[in-house]
Amino acid sequence: MNSKERVHAAIARQPVDRVPLGFYAVDCDTVGRVLGRPTYVRDKVGSQIALWEGRRAELAEGLKADVVDFYRHMDCADLLLPKEAMLLPPADYEPLRPRPLGEDRWEDDRGRVYQASRGANEIQCVHDPTAQVRTWSVDDFADDVLPPLPDPSVFEVLDHVIAVLGPERYVASMTGGITAVTLLGGTEEGLVLHALQPEVIAAANRQSVARQNALDACCIRPGAAGVLMEQDMAGSNGPLVSPQMFRQLGFPYLKQRLQHVRACGVEQIIFHNCGNNIPLMDMFIDCGIDCYQSLQTTAGMELGLLKRDFGQDLCFWGGVPVELLIAGSTAEVRQAVRTAMERGAPGGGFILGPSHSVAFGTKYDNFLAFLDEFDRLRDRHI
Repeated sequence: MNSKERVHAAIARQPVDRVPLGFYAVDCDTVGRVLGRPTYVRDKVGSQIALWEGRRAELAEGLKADVVDFYRHMDCADLLLPKEAMLLPPADYEPLRPRPLGEDRWEDDRGRVYQASRGANEIQCVHDPTAQVRTWSVDDFADDVLPPLPDPSVFEVLDHVIAVLGPERYVASMTGGITAVTLLGGTEEGLVLHALQPEVIAAANRQSVARQNALDACCIRPGAAGVLMEQDMAGSNGPLVSPQMFRQLGFPYLKQRLQHVRACGVEQIIFHNCGNNIPLMDMFIDCGIDCYQSLQTTAGMELGLLKRDFGQDLCFWGGVPVELLIAGSTAEVRQAVRTAMERGAPGGGFILGPSHSVAFGTKYDNFLAFLDEFDRLRDRHI
């Protein structure tokens, strides 16, 4: 089996020649160490500044070269997602070019202020005078005008990665989007609307499904082996909304979205969702999800339990806590790999990976220990 065949079989819960390995995302510090050079791959600060300064072509070429080179170095990785192959603005975009206010701080011509935190690999708008408090009603979502389709140049990096790596590796595409738990105005306001104005949430979801369905034709990229759909909708103690509320206000729209993605010719759907979603898992299966990623063990998403209760319907991808990669020892990482392989691999339907991503701040020795232990065990647990 090549990598593409191996992952396809694992997601279909069919026999594999060895356990596959996949990364949801790998951040710039680890990618740079592997390549031996600075990189834009998952460098959120550097990529944003390059776009602000009009260096889109430089960014695009750097991403195309580095994503391919990284995964050629990582020949043990069978599966990759569109996270490293970031979407870009159109080739003819107009750069924002905000004014520097000081070290790692900028202001644009609308008075919005941005702050970078290089130690956290983040850049955010910290002041927005254009933001307005608003109320929501069903009438806000009565407009059925569909969104304009994005320019194909937006997908330049992803298309390159699919073309170069796709024949051998399992490379997934994005879709037009996901509609599940819609949080209008942010988490707090959105949850209040679920409780007090469910009709507004339903109207927003109907509009969202129509618009995302229209985008699928261009967002699902040709040549991709499957798709990634993702939304975090739970905390460590359980879902953000009750199972009863999700069945009424989320499940019907999520199912419609997955059915439309299937109708576009997609065979396998990978679903990323952090937190403890066990109370919703039966509904995810009913919607048609094939592979569940982000097994947050600290939130109760224990691999053995998931395999026991849902393994007949789902492939599970993950198993090694990201917290250990960042703050644990190499011995703890190796033990976590052994535990994941022992609990996940028997019976198939399993892809090893971190519980989330190879996140910024991962200790490089821990990353190497993770790979080495996997390489030692991958043929023994099928």
